Amino acid sequence: MDEIRKWFYEARTDETVKNLVKHGFDALKVADRSAACSELLKRMPSDKTVGAGGSVTLRETGILDLLKKQGNTLYDHWEQGLGSDETLRIRKAQQSCDVFLSSANAVTLTGEIVNVDGICNRISSMAFGPKEVIIVAGRNKIVMDVPEAIARIKNIATPMNARRFGADTPCAESGRCMDCNSPQRICRGTLILERKPFATNMLVLIVQEDLGY
Repeated sequence: MDEIRKWFYEARTDETVKNLVKHGFDALKVADRSAACSELLKRMPSDKTVGAGGSVTLRETGILDLLKKQGNTLYDHWEQGLGSDETLRIRKAQQSCDVFLSSANAVTLTGEIVNVDGICNRISSMAFGPKEVIIVAGRNKIVMDVPEAIARIKNIATPMNARRFGADTPCAESGRCMDCNSPQRICRGTLILERKPFATNMLVLIVQEDLGY
């Protein structure tokens, strides 16, 4: 059964990578989180400044700890003990770093990258600013097309993230989108990258493991 699962996810990943490349992105399939870290470290020598988007996937790979150990200047607004002013400063620094490292809420078989944000600093940095953007996504983030991507985000990723944040939103209780007007609603801006932005080098790593929400 494991071989069937391996075939299934690799076939989907191969199609996704092919279409991402067709749309101007660099894209690679990697076997696991360790292989993802190896690819990332090859592209991020210690003299590069690195912004880290809010991402469970990044934390699960362990790449941020490796970058700290390597000596990179890391802009991570999820660091413990930060005040609101410092968090805002770090979010702004992410917009002009050498490499912005993030995940995606969904990647389509047809070659689009879809993200939904609350503050929107992540989608802002992904679209323009950093010299290079690298997106790490687990195989569980692959969907058929943009409508399925939005459905996945609203009914899978957002409820779990809202629950993780402790947000007072209907989805954090029901486990599905209620299209609420809650003051703590975390889905407030959507970025659909249909093609690679002109001024940004962008690499997508699809990991053959389930990562993030």
